[in-house]
Order: sequence, then C-alpha cells, then structure tokens
Amino acid sequence: MGHWFSRNIVEPGKLPMLLALTSFVLTFVVTRTVTRLIRAGKGPFRNVSSGGVHIHHVVPGVVLTVLGGFGAVGSGRHGLGAAVFAIVFGIGAGLVLDEFALILHLDDVYWSEDGRKSVEVVVLTAALVLLALGGFSPLGVNDMTAGERQDRATFVLTLVINFVLVLVTLVKGKFRMAVLGTLIPFVAIVGAVRLARPGSWWSRHLYARRHRARARSRIRTYRHDKRWVRVRRRAQDLIGGFQERVPGRGSPPQ
Repeated sequence: MGHWFSRNIVEPGKLPMLLALTSFVLTFVVTRTVTRLIRAGKGPFRNVSSGGVHIHHVVPGVVLTVLGGFGAVGSGRHGLGAAVFAIVFGIGAGLVLDEFALILHLDDVYWSEDGRKSVEVVVLTAALVLLALGGFSPLGVNDMTAGERQDRATFVLTLVINFVLVLVTLVKGKFRMAVLGTLIPFVAIVGAVRLARPGSWWSRHLYARRHRARARSRIRTYRHDKRWVRVRRRAQDLIGGFQERVPGRGSPPQ
C-alpha cells in the first residue's frame, strides 16, 4: 500500500491535490454539522455577527482560498509548503462552496430550495477532483498515446472534438453531464447525442419547428426527472439537512 501510494500519489505530485480534497470534504462536513446544530438550537455554536451584520462563513472561505491558491502556485507540487497551502485552499474552498447558492443568488438562501445548489456543487466538485486524482485529464488528453501527442494535428483535433461535445452537451441543458464530460469524454458523447432538455438553448433554437423532437424531449425529460429527482433530493436532504424541522417553525421550506 505504501509503495502504491508513493508511486501513484507522491511521485507524480498529486499529494497536494489529495490533501486539498480531503480538507475540502472534511470542512464541508464539519460546516454543515455546525450549521445544522445552530439551526436546531443545539450545542454551543452560534451565528457570528459584527455590528449587527451576520458574517457568513463564505467570507473567511474567500480569504483562505486566496491565500491557499497563491501559496500553492508559488510553492510547486512537492514539499511541506505545497502540502500546507493545499490544506488551506481546501478549507477555504469548502467554506465558499458550502454557500455557493448565496453567491449565485446574492441572497441568504442557505436553507431554501435554491440552497440545494450548494450541496450539488460540492458533490460535483469532489467527484471531479477524485477523477483527476484517478488519472483522468481534461478533454480526454490522457487517452492519447505518446505518438498522438507528438502529432500536433491529432492532438489539437482531439481537443477540439471533445470541447465541441462538451459545449453541445452544455447548450442542450445538461450541465452535470457537460462538467463530467470534460474528464470522461464518453459522458459528453452521450449528452451530445441525446435530445436536449426543454427550455435549453438547443431546444429553443433548433426544435422550434421540429414538433416531434420537442414532444419527445419533454416526455423523456419528464420520465428522467420522475425517476431521479426524488433520489437526488433525498441525497441532498441527507447531506444538507434540508428536511430537518426547526424548533417553533415547523418544516423547512421544500
């Protein structure tokens, strides 16, 4: 195990990324636990305020992310400095993305329906970093042989094709598949080939006169959402605590 860890994590310079991912996930878990205790009125934790202004944890998160990011750039991929700054960056990123919905909506939507976006972004970010640790590279570069990389035309063509597939998936309204497709080209291929989601740019502009395609898109989206939205919401409830009751307030908004 030690030899594998040294050969696959330490020697390639992936240890800072692993430390950043670990601190990122742990920070998110601890932060969610603390906020759930505060919301339930349990434990010694309280909201932080200054001059009547509630200080959201995204504020120290931004500071730590900036410090960790610049420190990581200046310290390289090996050594104690790289490890320390990676941990600082991971902690900051965990605090920031836990309030991603607040940044997106410029409103305190932490416990609302819109607040679920924070949990989704955190899970997606952790999955992407884990894939990168596993050896996946953006736009399928890792799938190319050494000879193909030396051939500039083949190299550039592969990048362009994979980028177009990701872009098509994105404009078809499949954000999750587009993001994952940057590391796993097969996911982008599936997203680009399948019908666009209703309301997406692709559906509005290219299905305007294709009534059959628009109808099939709506039916397929309805079936997909009926099957998976409930599962996703349950996972978000388990991770984020949206379903928990607040003393004196009844159920949280759904």
